[in-house]
Amino acid sequence: MKTNYSFGRDTLSAKDVKHSLGLFSTFALWLGANVVVTTILTGMLLVPDLNFSIAMSSVAIGSIIGAIPLVLVGLMGQRTGLPSMVLTRRAYGPIGSRAISLVNMCVLIAWSWIQALLAGMSLNYAIESTTGYSNLPLMTILCEVVVVLIVLRGHIGIERVERWAALVMMSLAALVLYQLNKHYDVSMLLDMPAESRNGITLGIAFDIVIATAFSWISSSADYNRNCKSGAIAVWGTWVGYVLAAIVAMGLGAVVSGLSVLNGMEQTYDPTRLLSGFGFGLPAALVIFFSVMTTNVMAVYSATLSCMNVAPSMTFWKPALVIGIVTVFGALIPGVLNQFQNFLLIIGALFIPAFSVMVADYYLVSKEGYDEGLLTAAKQQGRATASIAIGSYLIGASLAAYWTLLVPLPFGASLPVFIITGALYWLGTSVLVKASIESYK
Repeated sequence: MKTNYSFGRDTLSAKDVKHSLGLFSTFALWLGANVVVTTILTGMLLVPDLNFSIAMSSVAIGSIIGAIPLVLVGLMGQRTGLPSMVLTRRAYGPIGSRAISLVNMCVLIAWSWIQALLAGMSLNYAIESTTGYSNLPLMTILCEVVVVLIVLRGHIGIERVERWAALVMMSLAALVLYQLNKHYDVSMLLDMPAESRNGITLGIAFDIVIATAFSWISSSADYNRNCKSGAIAVWGTWVGYVLAAIVAMGLGAVVSGLSVLNGMEQTYDPTRLLSGFGFGLPAALVIFFSVMTTNVMAVYSATLSCMNVAPSMTFWKPALVIGIVTVFGALIPGVLNQFQNFLLIIGALFIPAFSVMVADYYLVSKEGYDEGLLTAAKQQGRATASIAIGSYLIGASLAAYWTLLVPLPFGASLPVFIITGALYWLGTSVLVKASIESYK
Protein backbone atom coordinates (compact mmCIF):
# COMPACT_ATOMS: atom_id res chain seq x y z
CA MET A 1 0.00 0.00 0.00
CA LYS A 2 2.86 2.38 0.70
CA THR A 3 4.15 1.79 -2.81
CA ASN A 4 0.76 2.71 -4.24
CA TYR A 5 0.75 6.03 -2.42
CA SER A 6 4.41 6.79 -3.08
CA PHE A 7 3.99 6.58 -6.84
CA GLY A 8 1.39 7.94 -9.22
CA ARG A 9 -1.75 5.84 -9.50
CA ASP A 10 -2.74 7.09 -12.96
CA THR A 11 -4.89 4.75 -15.03
CA LEU A 12 -6.35 4.72 -18.53
CA SER A 13 -9.90 4.85 -17.17
CA ALA A 14 -12.06 7.96 -17.53
CA LYS A 15 -13.47 7.22 -14.06
CA ASP A 16 -10.17 8.21 -12.44
CA VAL A 17 -9.82 11.58 -14.21
CA LYS A 18 -9.78 14.46 -11.69
CA HIS A 19 -10.25 17.45 -14.09
CA SER A 20 -7.51 19.33 -12.28
CA LEU A 21 -6.33 21.58 -15.14
CA GLY A 22 -7.66 25.14 -15.22
CA LEU A 23 -7.02 27.69 -17.99
CA PHE A 24 -3.67 28.93 -16.68
CA SER A 25 -2.45 25.42 -15.89
CA THR A 26 -3.36 24.21 -19.40
CA PHE A 27 -1.72 27.27 -20.96
CA ALA A 28 1.42 26.77 -18.84
CA LEU A 29 1.52 23.04 -19.63
CA TRP A 30 1.62 23.55 -23.40
CA LEU A 31 3.84 26.60 -23.12
CA GLY A 32 6.34 24.56 -21.12
CA ALA A 33 6.02 21.67 -23.56
CA ASN A 34 7.16 23.72 -26.53
CA VAL A 35 9.57 26.32 -25.12
CA VAL A 36 12.27 23.73 -25.48
CA VAL A 37 15.70 23.52 -27.06
CA THR A 38 14.51 21.11 -29.76
CA THR A 39 12.02 23.76 -30.87
CA ILE A 40 14.82 26.33 -30.67
CA LEU A 41 16.84 23.99 -32.88
CA THR A 42 13.97 23.89 -35.38
CA GLY A 43 14.10 27.69 -35.61
CA MET A 44 17.88 27.47 -36.07
CA LEU A 45 17.42 25.20 -39.10
CA LEU A 46 15.39 27.89 -40.89
CA VAL A 47 18.01 30.68 -40.86
CA PRO A 48 20.01 31.58 -42.93
CA ASP A 49 18.42 29.23 -45.51
CA LEU A 50 15.41 31.56 -45.43
CA ASN A 51 15.16 35.28 -44.95
CA PHE A 52 14.45 36.00 -41.27
CA SER A 53 11.04 37.59 -41.92
CA ILE A 54 9.96 34.72 -44.17
CA ALA A 55 11.19 32.19 -41.62
CA MET A 56 9.18 33.79 -38.80
CA SER A 57 6.09 34.07 -41.01
CA SER A 58 6.29 30.35 -41.73
CA VAL A 59 6.67 29.69 -38.00
CA ALA A 60 3.58 31.73 -37.11
CA ILE A 61 1.33 30.40 -39.88
CA GLY A 62 2.58 26.81 -39.56
CA SER A 63 2.09 26.80 -35.79
CA ILE A 64 -1.43 28.25 -35.97
CA ILE A 65 -2.46 25.64 -38.55
CA GLY A 66 -0.49 22.77 -37.02
CA ALA A 67 -2.04 23.35 -33.60
CA ILE A 68 -5.57 22.70 -34.93
CA PRO A 69 -5.30 18.86 -34.92
CA LEU A 70 -3.45 19.09 -31.60
CA VAL A 71 -6.41 20.97 -30.14
CA LEU A 72 -8.98 18.62 -31.71
CA VAL A 73 -7.37 15.47 -30.25
CA GLY A 74 -6.97 17.19 -26.88
CA LEU A 75 -10.66 18.09 -26.93
CA MET A 76 -11.51 14.45 -27.60
CA GLY A 77 -9.57 13.57 -24.46
CA GLN A 78 -11.40 16.19 -22.38
CA ARG A 79 -14.82 15.05 -23.58
CA THR A 80 -14.20 11.32 -23.15
CA GLY A 81 -11.70 11.29 -20.28
CA LEU A 82 -9.53 8.84 -22.25
CA PRO A 83 -5.82 9.07 -23.24
CA SER A 84 -4.73 9.47 -26.87
CA MET A 85 -3.75 5.86 -27.51
CA VAL A 86 -6.97 4.49 -26.02
CA LEU A 87 -8.93 6.75 -28.38
CA THR A 88 -7.25 5.07 -31.37
CA ARG A 89 -9.02 1.82 -30.39
CA ARG A 90 -12.29 3.11 -31.87
CA ALA A 91 -11.14 3.64 -35.47
CA TYR A 92 -8.32 1.08 -35.64
CA GLY A 93 -9.64 -1.62 -33.32
CA PRO A 94 -7.69 -3.12 -30.37
CA ILE A 95 -4.99 -4.75 -32.51
CA GLY A 96 -4.38 -1.68 -34.69
CA SER A 97 -4.35 0.52 -31.60
CA ARG A 98 -1.72 -1.66 -29.92
CA ALA A 99 0.51 -1.39 -33.02
CA ILE A 100 0.17 2.40 -33.04
CA SER A 101 0.88 2.48 -29.29
CA LEU A 102 4.11 0.50 -29.70
CA VAL A 103 5.30 2.84 -32.47
CA ASN A 104 4.32 5.88 -30.39
CA MET A 105 6.15 4.54 -27.36
CA CYS A 106 9.34 3.99 -29.40
CA VAL A 107 9.14 7.47 -30.94
CA LEU A 108 8.62 9.11 -27.53
CA ILE A 109 11.53 7.18 -26.06
CA ALA A 110 13.77 8.35 -28.92
CA TRP A 111 12.47 11.88 -28.39
CA SER A 112 13.39 11.56 -24.72
CA TRP A 113 16.92 10.45 -25.64
CA ILE A 114 17.47 13.69 -27.53
CA GLN A 115 15.97 15.80 -24.74
CA ALA A 116 18.00 14.09 -22.03
CA LEU A 117 21.25 14.69 -23.89
CA LEU A 118 20.42 18.37 -24.42
CA ALA A 119 19.49 18.77 -20.76
CA GLY A 120 22.76 17.13 -19.79
CA MET A 121 24.69 19.50 -22.06
CA SER A 122 23.09 22.59 -20.53
CA LEU A 123 23.51 21.35 -16.94
CA ASN A 124 27.11 20.39 -17.66
CA TYR A 125 27.74 23.92 -18.98
CA ALA A 126 26.15 25.47 -15.89
CA ILE A 127 28.20 23.31 -13.52
CA GLU A 128 31.41 23.80 -15.48
CA SER A 129 31.00 27.57 -15.66
CA THR A 130 30.58 27.83 -11.89
CA THR A 131 32.83 25.07 -10.54
CA GLY A 132 35.09 24.02 -13.42
CA TYR A 133 33.88 20.40 -13.18
CA SER A 134 32.71 18.77 -16.44
CA ASN A 135 31.15 15.32 -16.91
CA LEU A 136 28.51 15.19 -19.68
CA PRO A 137 27.47 11.52 -19.26
CA LEU A 138 26.95 11.99 -15.52
CA MET A 139 24.92 15.18 -16.01
CA THR A 140 22.79 13.50 -18.66
CA ILE A 141 22.03 10.60 -16.32
CA LEU A 142 21.21 12.96 -13.44
CA CYS A 143 18.79 14.94 -15.59
CA GLU A 144 16.94 11.83 -16.72
CA VAL A 145 16.76 10.49 -13.17
CA VAL A 146 14.99 13.69 -12.10
CA VAL A 147 12.60 13.30 -15.04
CA VAL A 148 11.74 9.74 -14.02
CA LEU A 149 11.14 10.76 -10.40
CA ILE A 150 8.69 13.46 -11.52
CA VAL A 151 6.88 11.08 -13.88
CA LEU A 152 6.49 8.48 -11.16
CA ARG A 153 4.32 10.97 -9.27
CA GLY A 154 1.80 10.92 -12.14
CA HIS A 155 0.00 13.76 -13.90
CA ILE A 156 -0.55 15.77 -10.70
CA GLY A 157 3.20 16.00 -10.15
CA ILE A 158 3.72 16.99 -13.78
CA GLU A 159 1.07 19.72 -13.60
CA ARG A 160 2.69 21.26 -10.53
CA VAL A 161 6.17 21.23 -12.06
CA GLU A 162 5.05 22.57 -15.45
CA ARG A 163 3.15 25.49 -13.93
CA TRP A 164 6.20 26.99 -12.26
CA ALA A 165 8.73 25.90 -14.85
CA ALA A 166 6.79 27.69 -17.61
CA LEU A 167 6.99 30.98 -15.72
CA VAL A 168 10.70 30.53 -15.05
CA MET A 169 11.42 29.65 -18.69
CA MET A 170 9.53 32.61 -20.15
CA SER A 171 11.26 35.00 -17.75
CA LEU A 172 14.69 33.60 -18.57
CA ALA A 173 13.91 33.53 -22.31
CA ALA A 174 12.92 37.21 -22.21
CA LEU A 175 16.14 37.99 -20.36
CA VAL A 176 18.22 36.07 -22.91
CA LEU A 177 16.55 37.88 -25.83
CA TYR A 178 17.18 41.20 -24.09
CA GLN A 179 20.86 40.41 -23.65
CA LEU A 180 21.18 39.24 -27.27
CA ASN A 181 19.70 42.54 -28.43
CA LYS A 182 21.98 44.45 -26.04
CA HIS A 183 25.22 42.88 -27.26
CA TYR A 184 24.37 42.27 -30.93
CA ASP A 185 22.63 44.29 -33.63
CA VAL A 186 19.52 42.16 -33.97
CA SER A 187 18.03 44.52 -36.57
CA MET A 188 20.66 43.28 -39.04
CA LEU A 189 18.72 40.00 -39.25
CA LEU A 190 15.98 41.74 -41.26
CA ASP A 191 18.45 42.59 -44.03
CA MET A 192 20.34 39.30 -43.86
CA PRO A 193 20.27 37.58 -47.27
CA ALA A 194 19.14 33.96 -47.54
CA GLU A 195 21.98 31.45 -47.88
CA SER A 196 21.43 27.73 -48.41
CA ARG A 197 23.25 25.76 -45.71
CA ASN A 198 20.85 23.08 -44.50
CA GLY A 199 18.87 22.55 -47.71
CA ILE A 200 15.77 24.13 -46.17
CA THR A 201 13.23 25.52 -48.66
CA LEU A 202 10.06 27.38 -47.71
CA GLY A 203 8.05 24.19 -48.24
CA ILE A 204 10.35 22.12 -46.04
CA ALA A 205 10.34 24.86 -43.39
CA PHE A 206 6.55 24.91 -43.33
CA ASP A 207 6.56 21.13 -43.16
CA ILE A 208 9.00 21.03 -40.23
CA VAL A 209 7.00 23.62 -38.28
CA ILE A 210 3.76 21.67 -38.76
CA ALA A 211 5.54 18.39 -37.95
CA THR A 212 6.66 19.95 -34.66
CA ALA A 213 3.03 20.61 -33.75
CA PHE A 214 2.01 17.17 -34.95
CA SER A 215 4.66 15.55 -32.78
CA TRP A 216 2.46 16.41 -29.78
CA ILE A 217 -0.80 15.04 -31.24
CA SER A 218 -0.15 11.57 -29.87
CA SER A 219 0.06 13.01 -26.35
CA SER A 220 -2.48 15.85 -26.28
CA ALA A 221 -5.40 13.82 -24.93
CA ASP A 222 -3.13 12.33 -22.24
CA TYR A 223 -3.05 15.74 -20.55
CA ASN A 224 -6.17 17.54 -21.76
CA ARG A 225 -8.37 14.73 -20.44
CA ASN A 226 -7.71 16.46 -17.10
CA CYS A 227 -8.98 19.90 -18.24
CA LYS A 228 -11.98 21.31 -16.39
CA SER A 229 -13.89 22.21 -19.58
CA GLY A 230 -13.74 21.92 -23.35
CA ALA A 231 -13.15 25.67 -23.73
CA ILE A 232 -10.13 25.46 -21.43
CA ALA A 233 -8.79 22.49 -23.40
CA VAL A 234 -9.12 24.42 -26.69
CA TRP A 235 -7.89 27.91 -25.82
CA GLY A 236 -5.32 26.96 -23.18
CA THR A 237 -3.69 24.52 -25.60
CA TRP A 238 -3.87 26.68 -28.72
CA VAL A 239 -2.59 29.93 -27.19
CA GLY A 240 0.05 28.18 -25.09
CA TYR A 241 1.40 26.13 -27.97
CA VAL A 242 1.44 28.89 -30.62
CA LEU A 243 3.05 31.45 -28.28
CA ALA A 244 5.69 28.92 -27.24
CA ALA A 245 6.47 28.00 -30.86
CA ILE A 246 6.93 31.64 -31.88
CA VAL A 247 9.15 32.40 -28.86
CA ALA A 248 11.28 29.24 -29.08
CA MET A 249 11.69 29.08 -32.86
CA GLY A 250 12.17 32.83 -32.94
CA LEU A 251 14.97 32.51 -30.39
CA GLY A 252 16.56 29.76 -32.48
CA ALA A 253 16.34 31.84 -35.66
CA VAL A 254 17.86 34.86 -33.90
CA VAL A 255 20.72 32.87 -32.39
CA SER A 256 21.50 31.12 -35.68
CA GLY A 257 21.37 34.31 -37.70
CA LEU A 258 23.57 36.24 -35.27
CA SER A 259 26.14 33.44 -35.14
CA VAL A 260 26.42 33.50 -38.95
CA LEU A 261 26.52 37.31 -39.16
CA ASN A 262 29.34 37.44 -36.61
CA GLY A 263 31.46 34.81 -38.33
CA MET A 264 30.88 32.15 -35.71
CA GLU A 265 30.05 28.50 -36.19
CA GLN A 266 26.30 28.19 -36.74
CA THR A 267 24.81 27.12 -33.42
CA TYR A 268 21.43 26.60 -31.79
CA ASP A 269 22.96 27.14 -28.36
CA PRO A 270 22.53 30.72 -27.02
CA THR A 271 25.10 29.99 -24.31
CA ARG A 272 27.86 30.17 -26.94
CA LEU A 273 26.79 33.66 -28.03
CA LEU A 274 26.34 35.00 -24.52
CA SER A 275 29.12 33.26 -22.60
CA GLY A 276 31.60 35.91 -23.67
CA PHE A 277 29.53 38.51 -21.81
CA GLY A 278 29.20 36.44 -18.67
CA PHE A 279 25.57 35.65 -19.47
CA GLY A 280 25.88 32.07 -20.64
CA LEU A 281 24.56 30.63 -17.36
CA PRO A 282 21.00 32.06 -17.64
CA ALA A 283 20.87 30.87 -21.25
CA ALA A 284 21.92 27.40 -20.13
CA LEU A 285 19.20 27.43 -17.48
CA VAL A 286 16.56 28.26 -20.12
CA ILE A 287 17.61 25.17 -22.05
CA PHE A 288 17.81 23.02 -18.92
CA PHE A 289 14.32 23.86 -17.60
CA SER A 290 12.71 23.70 -21.03
CA VAL A 291 14.13 20.30 -21.90
CA MET A 292 13.30 18.84 -18.51
CA THR A 293 9.63 19.87 -18.68
CA THR A 294 9.21 18.50 -22.20
CA ASN A 295 11.04 15.30 -21.38
CA VAL A 296 8.75 14.66 -18.43
CA MET A 297 5.74 14.81 -20.75
CA ALA A 298 7.39 12.51 -23.30
CA VAL A 299 8.18 9.81 -20.72
CA TYR A 300 4.70 10.07 -19.18
CA SER A 301 2.96 9.64 -22.55
CA ALA A 302 5.27 6.76 -23.46
CA THR A 303 4.14 5.10 -20.22
CA LEU A 304 0.45 5.50 -21.11
CA SER A 305 1.18 4.08 -24.58
CA CYS A 306 2.75 1.04 -22.97
CA MET A 307 -0.27 0.67 -20.69
CA ASN A 308 -2.60 0.73 -23.72
CA VAL A 309 -0.79 -2.35 -25.04
CA ALA A 310 -1.38 -4.12 -21.71
CA PRO A 311 -4.09 -2.20 -19.76
CA SER A 312 -3.63 -4.31 -16.62
CA MET A 313 -0.20 -2.75 -15.97
CA THR A 314 0.29 -0.66 -12.84
CA PHE A 315 1.41 2.84 -13.83
CA TRP A 316 4.71 3.03 -11.96
CA LYS A 317 6.17 -0.19 -13.40
CA PRO A 318 6.32 0.80 -17.12
CA ALA A 319 7.21 4.35 -16.07
CA LEU A 320 10.28 3.08 -14.24
CA VAL A 321 11.38 0.71 -17.04
CA ILE A 322 10.93 3.36 -19.74
CA GLY A 323 12.85 5.82 -17.58
CA ILE A 324 15.78 3.43 -17.30
CA VAL A 325 15.75 2.85 -21.07
CA THR A 326 15.82 6.59 -21.74
CA VAL A 327 18.73 7.10 -19.34
CA PHE A 328 20.99 4.76 -21.30
CA GLY A 329 19.62 5.67 -24.73
CA ALA A 330 20.59 9.31 -24.18
CA LEU A 331 24.24 8.21 -24.12
CA ILE A 332 24.11 6.75 -27.67
CA PRO A 333 26.77 8.57 -29.76
CA GLY A 334 25.40 10.83 -32.51
CA VAL A 335 21.75 10.72 -31.40
CA LEU A 336 21.42 14.50 -31.80
CA ASN A 337 22.69 14.48 -35.40
CA GLN A 338 19.49 12.82 -36.62
CA PHE A 339 17.15 15.49 -35.26
CA GLN A 340 15.92 16.90 -38.59
CA ASN A 341 15.28 13.42 -40.03
CA PHE A 342 13.52 12.51 -36.80
CA LEU A 343 11.05 15.38 -37.26
CA LEU A 344 10.26 14.25 -40.80
CA ILE A 345 9.74 10.65 -39.62
CA ILE A 346 7.29 11.89 -36.99
CA GLY A 347 5.30 13.63 -39.70
CA ALA A 348 5.19 10.52 -41.88
CA LEU A 349 4.10 8.30 -38.98
CA PHE A 350 1.64 10.41 -37.04
CA ILE A 351 0.03 12.89 -39.40
CA PRO A 352 -1.98 10.19 -41.24
CA ALA A 353 -2.55 8.12 -38.08
CA PHE A 354 -4.33 10.90 -36.22
CA SER A 355 -6.00 12.32 -39.31
CA VAL A 356 -8.04 9.10 -39.34
CA MET A 357 -8.91 9.47 -35.65
CA VAL A 358 -9.97 13.12 -36.01
CA ALA A 359 -12.09 12.30 -39.08
CA ASP A 360 -13.70 9.36 -37.28
CA TYR A 361 -14.73 11.41 -34.24
CA TYR A 362 -15.66 14.74 -35.81
CA LEU A 363 -16.93 13.74 -39.28
CA VAL A 364 -18.23 10.19 -39.04
CA SER A 365 -19.69 9.59 -35.58
CA LYS A 366 -18.91 9.95 -31.87
CA GLU A 367 -20.45 6.53 -31.26
CA GLY A 368 -18.20 4.13 -29.37
CA TYR A 369 -15.91 6.70 -27.70
CA ASP A 370 -16.52 5.63 -24.13
CA GLU A 371 -15.12 3.53 -21.29
CA GLY A 372 -15.94 0.36 -23.18
CA LEU A 373 -12.90 0.93 -25.42
CA LEU A 374 -10.66 -0.28 -22.60
CA THR A 375 -12.24 -3.70 -22.26
CA ALA A 376 -13.68 -4.49 -25.70
CA ALA A 377 -11.95 -7.50 -27.28
CA LYS A 378 -13.14 -6.44 -30.72
CA GLN A 379 -13.61 -3.09 -32.41
CA GLN A 380 -16.34 -1.14 -30.65
CA GLY A 381 -19.07 0.43 -32.78
CA ARG A 382 -18.61 0.60 -36.54
CA ALA A 383 -16.35 -1.99 -38.21
CA THR A 384 -13.91 0.48 -39.78
CA ALA A 385 -10.50 -0.96 -38.85
CA SER A 386 -9.66 -2.10 -42.39
CA ILE A 387 -10.62 1.30 -43.83
CA ALA A 388 -8.63 3.09 -41.12
CA ILE A 389 -5.51 1.00 -41.69
CA GLY A 390 -5.80 1.31 -45.47
CA SER A 391 -6.23 5.09 -45.29
CA TYR A 392 -3.28 5.31 -42.91
CA LEU A 393 -0.99 3.27 -45.17
CA ILE A 394 -1.88 5.43 -48.18
CA GLY A 395 -1.32 8.59 -46.15
CA ALA A 396 2.01 7.38 -44.76
CA SER A 397 3.18 6.40 -48.24
CA LEU A 398 2.25 9.83 -49.60
CA ALA A 399 4.04 11.50 -46.67
CA ALA A 400 7.22 9.52 -47.35
CA TYR A 401 7.03 10.09 -51.12
CA TRP A 402 6.36 13.83 -50.89
CA THR A 403 8.95 14.31 -48.15
CA LEU A 404 11.88 12.12 -49.19
CA LEU A 405 11.55 11.53 -52.96
CA VAL A 406 9.57 14.35 -54.58
CA PRO A 407 9.24 17.20 -52.03
CA LEU A 408 6.24 19.43 -52.58
CA PRO A 409 6.96 23.17 -52.76
CA PHE A 410 4.44 23.79 -49.95
CA GLY A 411 5.29 20.73 -47.83
CA ALA A 412 3.55 17.40 -47.36
CA SER A 413 2.10 17.62 -43.84
CA LEU A 414 -1.11 19.51 -44.53
CA PRO A 415 -1.98 17.72 -47.81
CA VAL A 416 -1.35 14.32 -46.20
CA PHE A 417 -3.54 15.18 -43.21
CA ILE A 418 -6.42 16.32 -45.43
CA ILE A 419 -6.13 13.48 -47.96
CA THR A 420 -5.90 10.74 -45.32
CA GLY A 421 -8.90 12.07 -43.42
CA ALA A 422 -10.89 12.45 -46.64
CA LEU A 423 -10.07 8.88 -47.72
CA TYR A 424 -11.26 7.54 -44.39
CA TRP A 425 -14.43 9.63 -44.45
CA LEU A 426 -15.24 8.54 -47.99
CA GLY A 427 -14.47 4.92 -47.17
CA THR A 428 -16.74 4.87 -44.13
CA SER A 429 -19.48 6.67 -46.09
CA VAL A 430 -19.38 3.94 -48.72
CA LEU A 431 -19.41 1.31 -45.96
CA VAL A 432 -22.51 2.82 -44.36
CA LYS A 433 -24.26 3.04 -47.71
CA ALA A 434 -23.39 -0.59 -48.51
CA SER A 435 -24.68 -1.69 -45.09
CA ILE A 436 -28.00 0.07 -45.68
CA GLU A 437 -28.37 -1.51 -49.12
CA SER A 438 -27.54 -4.93 -47.68
CA TYR A 439 -30.14 -4.49 -44.96
CA LYS A 440 -32.79 -3.62 -47.54
